[in-house]
Order: sequence, then structure tokens, then C-alpha cells
Amino acid sequence: MNSLIESEKIKRNKRIYDAKDEALIQEGGYVSPISTLWDDILVGIVLKKPVLLKGPSGSGKTRLSQSISHFFNQPMHSVNCSVDLDAESLLGFKTIISKNGETHIEFVEGPVIEAMKKGHILYIDEINMAKPETLPILHSVLDHRRMMTNPFTGEVIHAHDDFTVIAAINEGYIGTSPMNEALKNRFLSYSIPYLSGEQLKELMEKLFPNAEQSLVQTMLNISADLQKQVMNGLLDEEAASIRSILDALSLSEHMPILRAVQYAIAEKLDDPIERSLVMELCETWVK
Repeated sequence: MNSLIESEKIKRNKRIYDAKDEALIQEGGYVSPISTLWDDILVGIVLKKPVLLKGPSGSGKTRLSQSISHFFNQPMHSVNCSVDLDAESLLGFKTIISKNGETHIEFVEGPVIEAMKKGHILYIDEINMAKPETLPILHSVLDHRRMMTNPFTGEVIHAHDDFTVIAAINEGYIGTSPMNEALKNRFLSYSIPYLSGEQLKELMEKLFPNAEQSLVQTMLNISADLQKQVMNGLLDEEAASIRSILDALSLSEHMPILRAVQYAIAEKLDDPIERSLVMELCETWVK
């Protein structure tokens, strides 16, 4: 392992958290389809660069982020973006509380400010689902300044040395919009492809140690076919989701494969022609 990464891991793993923050430390388990990808992403994080993970739904972006939290033994706050995301969702909000018979206005810190102050990981999922006018509030957080002035309180916040930002993006999906160039340029960008072949087999065997080898091989064949049809433009990317193929394998231990694939993969697709194609591909591998 890169010595830069190793020394940073040792430093971060020495930190002690209270029970509330420790509960935010995630489980690992991500398997990289590219041998250098994991270390390359960790180098960016150690250098305090915001990291952008690009890839289709189900390629493992969230699991990768959770694995980084596990690797550094570092709590992770998650923000799920949507058109309804606003500054209060990111930074926090004011509320009225009663204490000792008196009424006070108190500011409840949101995930961005809490992660900055405590040196946690901030994971921003589907960042291109947010309205473009919402995210510029993070520009000074994401560049070399690593600070911001809280617009609700006037407090100037400088990020803890361990503060880390990871964002994920599904490009070209309905409801998304291109990232503002000023925002995109603040990130290091990594493409996260689907897992396949021997690596996918190892993951299946690790997650489902009691599954018969013939079942695992059938699911590998189905997965490879689905990915091929996605590349040919005949299926939506969602059809080749690794998350979905693992769900199908899980169901297949308790029901026929065709029904498992139908529930875990085919029924998620909006186009009836694509649903039929998935089932036809599946039928070629089920004896």
C-alpha cells in the first residue's frame, strides 16, 4: 500500500469517537474492478481533495464510500440530493427551545457543518439531482479554503484536518442536470465501472458462501449478458446493476432463478420490451 495512505490510515484510526459518532462508521466490502482504482481514490482523499464518483446505478459508489469510512474508521454523514434540497438541509436550521423556563433560539447543525467541525466524511449522493442554485453555497468548502461562513449564524467555520468530501453522480439519468463547471472543477473525478468476471464471482462467493457453484455461475453468465446488452444500447444501465444481480442471487437460493431475476431486475425496468429482453436472456442460461 502507498506509504502516504498507510500513514494517514494510522493517524485517523487513532481517533476516538463517542457512541453517537461511532455509529456513523460504515461497513466495508467494496471490491474494485480496476486494480489501481481503490488506492488512487485514497490518494485524492489523503491530499484533502473532494472526490467525485461517476458511474451507473448499482456500480458500487455508495459501497465504495462506506468502505472508505470503514478503512479510516471515520464517521460518515450522508446527504441524498433531490430538487427539494436546500441550504437548511445541508447546513442546519434555527429552532426555538425552552430551557429553565426561558425561550431560546438554537441552531441545529446540519451534516455539512457537523462533518466539517468533527473531521468526518461528508457523502453527497446523486449530487446532480440538486438544483444548480443550491450547491454554490459549498464552493468555499470544496476548494483550497476548506471553510465557510454560516449564513444562518455568521459563524466562520474552518474544516477539521480530517474532513473529507465524497460525492456520487449518475450521469444522464432522468431528473438530473449537468453539474455547474465551477462545482465540478473542485472535484477529482473517478469513473466507477460495473464489477464483472472473476472479481464479481469472488464477491458472490463471499456474500453467499452457501450458494451452489452452478447457481453462482449462472448468475455470472446472466450478469455478463446484461452488461453486454447495456453496452449495445438495448437495455437501460439499471438492468446491469450489480446490486440487482446480487439481490437476484439472494432470492435464487429460495426460489427458481427466473422468478428471482424477474423480481430483482426485470420488474424495475419501465420499458416492457426491455423487461422481456431480460427474461429472454435469463432463459438462455437456465436449464
